This record gives sequence, C-alpha cells and structure tokens, in this order.
Amino acid sequence: MAAVDLVYETLREQIISGVLPPGAKLGEEELAASLGVSRTPVREALRRIASEGLIETAPNRGSWVRTWSDDELRSLFSARALLEGYAARLAAPRITKDEVRHLSALCDAMEAAQHRDLASVTALNDEFHTAIREASGDPVVPGLLAGLIQVPVVARTFRSYNPERMAHTMTQHRELVAALASGSTAWAEAAMSTHVLSAGNWLLNRYAESRLPADATGAADETGAADETGAPSSSAVESPISPTTATNGVEQSPGE
Repeated sequence: MAAVDLVYETLREQIISGVLPPGAKLGEEELAASLGVSRTPVREALRRIASEGLIETAPNRGSWVRTWSDDELRSLFSARALLEGYAARLAAPRITKDEVRHLSALCDAMEAAQHRDLASVTALNDEFHTAIREASGDPVVPGLLAGLIQVPVVARTFRSYNPERMAHTMTQHRELVAALASGSTAWAEAAMSTHVLSAGNWLLNRYAESRLPADATGAADETGAADETGAPSSSAVESPISPTTATNGVEQSPGE
C-alpha cells in the first residue's frame, strides 16, 4: 500500500472512530512523525479527507477534525429524515422478499453486536440504510444522501446510547422491516422519518447535557428530553411529517 493510502486510511479511521475527536488539530509535522512518513503523503491524505467533509482547513491555521453546531446537526438530521423517509416510501411497494430477508438478517447482526462491538453496529447500520435506499429504485436520492450521511456523526450517536436507547433503536429497525414488508408506503415513510429524527434528537440532547454543570444533568433528564426507555419524548422530536400522515402510516393495516 502506498504511503499516502496508508495515511489516508489510518487518519480516516481515527476520525470516524473518535480517536481524533471533533476539533482535534491535525498538524502535518506531528502526524508525519507519529505515522513514520514524510509530510508529503500526510498533506495529500488530508486533502482527500477534507474533500469528504470530515476535516476543515484554513490558511495559516492548518487542519482540524470537523465539528458540527447544534443548528448544523438539526438541519442534517431533518434533511436525512425527509429524504430517507421518501426512499422508504418508494421502497415499500417494490421491495422483494429477498431484500426483506436481508434487512432482517442485518437486524439480527446488529442486535448480536450491540453490547460488544459498536464499530460493527455502525457499519451494519450503514448497510441497513443503504439497502433501503437501493430498494427504492430512485436514481437521485442515494446520491443526495451521500453528502448528508456523515459517518462520524452516526458513530458518535451510537457511542452516546445507553442500553435502553440502543434497544429502542433496534426495535425501530424491526418496525421499519415490518412496514416495508407490509407494502404500506405511509407506514414505511413515517417509521423511517421518526427513526432518523429520534436519533438526531437524542444526540442533540446529549450534547446539551455535556455543556451543563455536573449537578444539572439529572435535571435535564427530568425535563422530558428522554423517557424511561431512553428514547426522546414524542413532544421533543421535530418531525417534518404531519401528525395526520404519521398516524395514518402507523395505524394502517398491512398491505394498505
């Protein structure tokens, strides 16, 4: 493997896994020394990673791992909810039995790995969502979502989950599979949108708690940010789906 490829793979993995956290400075000289290479492959690797939106650079300031503001995260998850919900709606009437079985197998694998291997859960979750987008048959949506799905954000979301919240996410995955298998377009769209929005809401709540004094974090949990299952309360989720649409989607019998 060429030096630039080795540096690229190493730094990218460290960013995605959180070894290099948001805001971490990426000095070329320090990175070159730690990786045992010259500054040239480091410089080229940083350019490639910057093109993926994982790091930021500025003249005379160098490079650092990208950070996301609350507004950026809220916008990111809202846009994902709209597009992934639309993809699920398109997939529901055309998904095959083999594709449903594949999604169910991914759920099995995620549930088996959830307590021991978050890296695997993150990768399997990406495969799960990708499979649904591909099942939609839409030629545009997957490309649009590629720029919205920031892997470090997804990984960070999973790392913030407590066991109850992780279990809730696994249940949402199962509901998605059931909705798609039923062929109900409204149910599939509502299930996907709610799934994405609740993940974003959870992450934002955890970020907010991390900025509070230690003795105030307990009070934050009592304000309705999360219920006893670890899932965000329904009133806290800002959904682009109207209450009527969401209700109709959930209450429809299979096949509607």
